[in-house]
Amino acid sequence: MIELESVSKYYATRSGARRILSDVSTRIAAGERIGILGRNGSGKSTLLRLLSGVERPSRGEVRRSMSVSWPLAFGGAFQSSLTGLDNLRFICRLYDVPFEEKVEFVERFTELGAYLREPVKRYSAGMRARLSFALSLAVDFDCYLIDEVIAVGDSTFHKKCEYELFERRGACAFVLVSHATDLIERYCRRAAVLKGGRFSEFGTVADAYEHYRG
Repeated sequence: MIELESVSKYYATRSGARRILSDVSTRIAAGERIGILGRNGSGKSTLLRLLSGVERPSRGEVRRSMSVSWPLAFGGAFQSSLTGLDNLRFICRLYDVPFEEKVEFVERFTELGAYLREPVKRYSAGMRARLSFALSLAVDFDCYLIDEVIAVGDSTFHKKCEYELFERRGACAFVLVSHATDLIERYCRRAAVLKGGRFSEFGTVADAYEHYRG
């Protein structure tokens, strides 16, 4: 279970505090899938960082009783001077996962070839996203946080992402933020909208989309 209780997030700016999220309360149970709609700048990525623990709320509380991934495609935890495989080694040590058992999967999944043995600072944004996705899948989390990562790469890579996440890990919980309502309709059982810092939940994706468009 992940529980958010009256969570708000502010960032300091030159003109004063800027509110991103305001009094968000929700629960995500084991195995549950929730889609989140919101326009650019609505706070979707901020919410995922709070769920993962990458950031802390300005006010309120986030409680976790299951393991949660970092936001897929988030590369902020990379050591850019290390190679892709060295970053995998670090993640495996951190989560007590056998490194040797994960190398083949990461090589096959990322399709980065020799670049896996190059420093991450030489990667393009898309290459970093592929690596972050693969490293997330190298660890068995109870809940995966997905931030538009399926848009990375070509159609073949999109299908590979969807298979790895939604079929092979079908029993896991997901929080999926996306502008692609068809993706949310296909894989999520409920949906919410972030608008003006407010988090509104709906029983169906159709109802959420109607509110999102309004």
